[in-house]
Amino acid sequence: MNEPVPSPDLHGVRPSLVQLTHVIYGLHALAVLIGVTSSATVAGGFVFGLPSLIAVFLNYLKRGEVAGTWLESHFAWQIRTFWFTALWLVAYGVLIITIIGIPLAWIMIVLLGLWVGYRVICGWLALSAGRPVA
Repeated sequence: MNEPVPSPDLHGVRPSLVQLTHVIYGLHALAVLIGVTSSATVAGGFVFGLPSLIAVFLNYLKRGEVAGTWLESHFAWQIRTFWFTALWLVAYGVLIITIIGIPLAWIMIVLLGLWVGYRVICGWLALSAGRPVA
């Protein structure tokens, strides 16, 4: 009746690196949550919040250890998510300083927040399934 749940095949990756990747996704998710529940935007909380800054620091610090493994795709996914969000925030800032761009900027910031949330959820689900992120 109580059969043990099989653990996912880690494909030769150290379990500590998989756990670290979960922690990094957790830090990113915390930054998104802070953005949703505070006066910051999701994207702003993601790029400027301490949890995501720590997460990206860990990504760069441990990137060499996951090179050539299926976890490398997760690290690249997380780093790209961070930097593309920062880039789009710059575009948002340029738009917000013009009166014409204000409505477009607010639409863009909402869409950017949804995109960040999607990237965190999609990546974390792939990691939980023990597969590279697409």
